[in-house]
Amino acid sequence: MEIAIIAHDGKKAEMVQFLNEQRDILQRNEITLVSTGTTGSKVEKARFQVTKFFSGPLGGDAQIASRVAEGKCEMVVFFRDPLEKHPHEPDIFMLMRMCDVYDVPLATNPATASLLFAALDGKLG
Repeated sequence: MEIAIIAHDGKKAEMVQFLNEQRDILQRNEITLVSTGTTGSKVEKARFQVTKFFSGPLGGDAQIASRVAEGKCEMVVFFRDPLEKHPHEPDIFMLMRMCDVYDVPLATNPATASLLFAALDGKLG
């Protein structure tokens, strides 16, 4: 299963912490991670394998949206910073729209992401 991970600058440390907490689930379920460039670099430093695309403002969000549309990416975890303006908002909204169009689970905060990962691990329902 391919999961995209993206985090705005103010949420990157939170993403790394989240992934560290979910490390066992990622390994048990043979999850492949893809990411925007800067988030991916931070995640690599925490010893995760990740395929990096462009940074979000340079088109990385659009690249991941394309993977969603192609049926390659099956879940998106995007820790957004709702209190900041981002110059690439149209790409962010396009990614979220693609998740809705193609019925791909999208978590925009750690609480929702934790529920999705628990479901992946068979701990829900």
